[in-house]
Amino acid sequence: MRSGSTWYSRADFVLPLTVWVVQVALSKVAEHAQLRAAELGRVPLDWRGYVLLLVGPAAIAFRRRYPVPALLVTLAATACYLTLDFPYGPVFLSPIIVLVSAVGSGHRLEAWLSAGGFLLFLVAYATWLIPHPLGLFHHTAIAAYLLLTMMFAEFRRTRRERLAERDRVAEEESRRHASEERLTMAQELHDVLAHNISLIHVQASTALHLLDDHPEQARTALATIKQASKDVLTEMRGVLSLLREGAPRSPTAGLGRLPELVELTERGGLRVRLQITGDVRPVPPGIDRAGYRIVQESLTNVSRHAPGSSVTVEVRYGPEELVVVVTDDGVGAAPAEPSLGGGNGIPGMRERATALGGTLSAGPRPGRGFTVRAVLPLPADDRP
Repeated sequence: MRSGSTWYSRADFVLPLTVWVVQVALSKVAEHAQLRAAELGRVPLDWRGYVLLLVGPAAIAFRRRYPVPALLVTLAATACYLTLDFPYGPVFLSPIIVLVSAVGSGHRLEAWLSAGGFLLFLVAYATWLIPHPLGLFHHTAIAAYLLLTMMFAEFRRTRRERLAERDRVAEEESRRHASEERLTMAQELHDVLAHNISLIHVQASTALHLLDDHPEQARTALATIKQASKDVLTEMRGVLSLLREGAPRSPTAGLGRLPELVELTERGGLRVRLQITGDVRPVPPGIDRAGYRIVQESLTNVSRHAPGSSVTVEVRYGPEELVVVVTDDGVGAAPAEPSLGGGNGIPGMRERATALGGTLSAGPRPGRGFTVRAVLPLPADDRP
């Protein structure tokens, strides 16, 4: 911070000093040539001339903080210098710099009005205040000179605004991406917690119910609780480590882990049959993760509302879409205790599918049971 501030002050000091040296040095060179031409009516530089040559560069040092006063002071000093008939060389360098700076700082109207007023002064000076008045060609050249200066200033301003807008859009995109990442992480944590904690809840209720009369079955339920606890801690550790390290996100779950999910769910008392058909192949990470989470959330809902049911999980790899269907027969007994709160549930699954351009339907089957069906379109590059 300190070094950046020092560099800023040094730059604002170096430019005015450079301009002053150039104006004085080249004005002295011009003095030798113009004093020989008596018809020009030039007079030698004196203390007034050196002071006026210093005023413009000094005002440049304040062009960022006081752009309009710096502009007016510079133009006034230049006009006084010309009116006193001193030899002129690069005396217009200071006005160019402050005009460009004023436009760039947003004071466009003031800059254009000042440039127009300065042009009127130069025309009047060249017409009435010198021994040999100059004609239309000179006036046109001066007008073109000032116009080119202002056009350059506008081009520079537009370019800087375009770059600033690009940076702003990039920053907004970065914030949006970070927000989406946080939302995705929240969904991941919800799905991990909802499935495993629901399973733990059901199995804990079962274990308490069977502990006295069927200790072996209670032992099985407790083993399932142990495994579910281990799995949820492992997945949470993986997700949180990604958040902590800021590393690129990789899916914590995918369709390749469905057999593990089925095995864990069966330990919780559901009978699950997994069917994978079609041209099995890698799919984009978003679709891979969404397919897994939809199956996971569907199994969680069955565990909550119809524990002990038989469930069929079907994953079909079509040429243009991935279809996930989870169906239960609804014959499981009602849970011994009220199930845990629902979290995102079906709306969350539908949001996942919609975000990928797909659809999700969920509803009761005729008679008994429930069906969840998701269709996730595959990008053209991932089609066989």
